[in-house]
Amino acid sequence: MFILGLFFSVIGFAQETDEKPDTQVEPQDVVVEEAGDIKKDSTNNFKKIKLDGIASVVGDYVILDSDVEKTLIDLRSQGVSTEDVTRCSLLGKLMEDRLYAHQAVQDSILVSDDEVNATSDRQIQSLVQQIGSMEKVLKFYKKEDAESFREELYKINKLRMLSEKMQSNIVNEIEVTPEEIRQFFNRIPEKDRPVFGAELEISQIVKEPKATDEEKQKVIDRLNTIRADVLDNGSSFKVKAILYTQDTGSKSTGGFYSITKETGFVKEFKDVAFSLQEGEISEPFETMFGYHIIYIEKIRGQELDLRHILMSPEVPQEAINVVKMELDSIRQGILDGQFTFAEAALNFSDEKETKYDGGVLRNPIDYSARFELTNMDPSLYNQVRNLKDDEISRPIMEEDERGGGVKYKIYKISNRYDEHVADFAQDYLKIQELALREKQFNAIKEWMDEHIKDTYISVNEANKSCEFANNWVKE
Repeated sequence: MFILGLFFSVIGFAQETDEKPDTQVEPQDVVVEEAGDIKKDSTNNFKKIKLDGIASVVGDYVILDSDVEKTLIDLRSQGVSTEDVTRCSLLGKLMEDRLYAHQAVQDSILVSDDEVNATSDRQIQSLVQQIGSMEKVLKFYKKEDAESFREELYKINKLRMLSEKMQSNIVNEIEVTPEEIRQFFNRIPEKDRPVFGAELEISQIVKEPKATDEEKQKVIDRLNTIRADVLDNGSSFKVKAILYTQDTGSKSTGGFYSITKETGFVKEFKDVAFSLQEGEISEPFETMFGYHIIYIEKIRGQELDLRHILMSPEVPQEAINVVKMELDSIRQGILDGQFTFAEAALNFSDEKETKYDGGVLRNPIDYSARFELTNMDPSLYNQVRNLKDDEISRPIMEEDERGGGVKYKIYKISNRYDEHVADFAQDYLKIQELALREKQFNAIKEWMDEHIKDTYISVNEANKSCEFANNWVKE
């Protein structure tokens, strides 16, 4: 259940209320009559009991004691050690999020209902895929029905998205100049300078075996047969997808996706999807993953609920053998000095993303050419870990996890950087990132101090002794 715990620790699954208390009173325990089984002591005084108290109020947001406890439970459920996590630090983080969201509303930084609903639907879709059905999701999270589950997700996601937009608004125009970077680095005592782990620069040449036109036509004909059976005979598209789609990510849910135009699907897929009417099924069309047909189940404003079936044409073994031989020949040509690795990538590689950059792989984290060994994708690390400098690997097969068939690659280690203390020239980009983070942190701290002063904030008496990172307990 690691993924599920992570999911809800990120979205902060806690009950929120957007209403500001009618009177600005100190959060406190509540005196109630235990009606029905009313109990009074011998002096006829009401018995004082503790309900789910208010931990704090930030602007228009109330944080309950139970919200803090739920956040702690979420962290534990994903296996995160909470040994050093205090209740006070969790409450402080929840208060920060509410202050961002409150000020976003004041500054007219808005989040549309479509954005929030689309996010909630993607989360629900992901949960259904992981757990197996909506009924199991509701049971797991102890929710009575899908509507109440969606309503709670809506409130949580809206608060989170407002908070994120406000934070982004604070820092998105912050930049650091070369002089600021130099000053930042020089302020760090030599003994305290960061140590960067061993890194590699990796280049690759990719060849993709192609299916024959005959195999492609077989797939198109098969998809057309499925399409006709649904349209003419009323067969279930969902069942067909479960039986035939090769998209492992949606097979168990009958090919279901909920998407907007911002969803990270390839352009060809979205172009077809958004050209269809509700209830319509597309003709077969091609993307980098194979051939698809799409059925539009429901249109909700700018969002589509759809199902699709993906099929990839079979690649004959002969085509695979040809690709391996081509890569062997390219590798030998580089070793013989006929051309450089970069020249070979430009002229022979089938991967557009890298061929025009000499085959250089880019780190998806920071788009640099360096990969720190301790943070590398395990599959990539296993493929290059035994390569020596300037050595070129033999052809390595890689299956496309997104359903796009197989590829063959040859790799080369272009540069190797051993573990070392930060060097201004060698590690300029990393130092630039550290300097930028410091400047952003200082901007956030300054913003926080200013808006805490100007916002109604109340902290429960029991929490006033907390050592918060911010001055939540005003003097």
